[in-house]
Amino acid sequence: MNSFSLDPLKNLDGYTASALVDSDSGMLMAGQSQGAIDLDLAAAGNAEVLRAKRRVAEALHVAGGIEDILITLEDQYHLIRPLETNKNVFLYVILDRSRSNLAMARHHLKAFEKTLDFS
Repeated sequence: MNSFSLDPLKNLDGYTASALVDSDSGMLMAGQSQGAIDLDLAAAGNAEVLRAKRRVAEALHVAGGIEDILITLEDQYHLIRPLETNKNVFLYVILDRSRSNLAMARHHLKAFEKTLDFS
């Protein structure tokens, strides 16, 4: 299995944690956190969120795929971004809401995806 570095994501304003997750199994492929966050639990739970949203979109016959899912908490943003290059994998990032720029974070996640190599 490839070793994936999520280090560039640490440069995001408000960065708290990040993970690369297999959406089918919910298994953590890579992860890092600046706090006491159970990334294995987060990976499995957010895989369920993504699968549920995909089922609903399919049932509603929504055209196009999911670009990202944003969960807004009182003090955090949680971003789930399925990869364009591999729909079975997603990036998960937690940001401190008071110190982050959501638009820039989305832009950086999209750019970061292009650096991942699944070969």
